Amino acid sequence: MGKLNGKIAVITAATSGMALATAKRYVEEGAYVFITGRNKERLDKAVKEIGKNVTGVQADSSKLADLDRLYETVKKDKGKIDILFASAGEGSFASIEEVTEEHFDSTFNTNVRGTLFTVQKALPLFNNNGSIILNGSIAGIKGFPRFGVYSASKAAVRSFARTWLVELKERGIRVNVLSPGTIDTPALEFFGDEGKKALTAAIPRGSMGKPEEIAGVATFLASEDASFVNGAELFVDGGTAQI
Repeated sequence: MGKLNGKIAVITAATSGMALATAKRYVEEGAYVFITGRNKERLDKAVKEIGKNVTGVQADSSKLADLDRLYETVKKDKGKIDILFASAGEGSFASIEEVTEEHFDSTFNTNVRGTLFTVQKALPLFNNNGSIILNGSIAGIKGFPRFGVYSASKAAVRSFARTWLVELKERGIRVNVLSPGTIDTPALEFFGDEGKKALTAAIPRGSMGKPEEIAGVATFLASEDASFVNGAELFVDGGTAQI
């Protein structure tokens, strides 16, 4: 029997990288998973990769109508949620002199507004004693040049967890933050070869993390193994932000 046998999970932005690896692991551990993605072709490909016990819903987490459609699908097909991994996020570089209204709004709409309403709209379907996992980042506690808006958005996500665990304690719903460091995913192409070398050099173990390593921690947080873990920010970063 898997660690998540019989559980219903929702994972946003799960068409690649860490979230896709997590969806695969959840299914391996016995869960049924609903995944989202903005691009229909990539979403269909991810569903095919996962192979079984999965439904794909095309959705943008920053759009409330899309979230409503997601949860209508979950309600119709399964009627409940046990696990939510609010994974959707985005970020781009801009110094304080370069930040535009569009840059700020795009980042906060996905990372903060999207996370808030992804969780809020899931709650009517949530079983008591479920698990909510928020996608954080080591950027939330570090100062990276030209990454201030993204870092602030992830600090906001961390703050949400502290508030929500208190608000949801009567229902026994745990809320934790999984904060990755440098993980070898397609998103890293954004940094270029030199940027990736610099990021790797900052990791004490000397190599990037793998999406499967994030999936393992996300499985722990979703499972009964983490029944006494609540309100924590768990850094999965090879030690990068810890020294």
